[in-house]
Amino acid sequence: MRALLVVSAALTFTASAAAAPPTAGVVVPGKRLGGLSLGATRAQVRKAWGTGYGVCRDCQTHTWYFNYRLGYPQGVGVSFRRGRAVALFTLWSPPGWRTSRGLRVGDPAARIAGLYGPLLHMSCGTYSVSTLRHGRTTTAFYVVDEQVWGFGLSRPGQRVCR
Repeated sequence: MRALLVVSAALTFTASAAAAPPTAGVVVPGKRLGGLSLGATRAQVRKAWGTGYGVCRDCQTHTWYFNYRLGYPQGVGVSFRRGRAVALFTLWSPPGWRTSRGLRVGDPAARIAGLYGPLLHMSCGTYSVSTLRHGRTTTAFYVVDEQVWGFGLSRPGQRVCR
């Protein structure tokens, strides 16, 4: 029995230690970002992306930031309402990310409309965002200096400017 508990604890530790945010993730507009969907619970986010996150102190909603390296802002984030994900987004232009249609971080911003058609545009200060609605989900394409900077998914009522 004792051996079984030790093996079980080791497997649990290994599974949680192996979870990490995707470094070359895929965004399926209106559906998934980095393997997670809106509505994911905190436990589901921890299982998929691990426990190496920081909590935003100044955010309006409870938000976790998963930085790839300590002290560098690149990575992914998730905001929660009532314990469920209401926004999933990339942080600071993480290389290797792309959409299911092949739009990549670093691509010219003009490629967004070429792949997804006319979108709504909004200025967010030092960057802009183009948005696409799919039912109750907004897909955000973040742009800096006319290049794709990142991606996001959110529920209605969530700010797309981060």
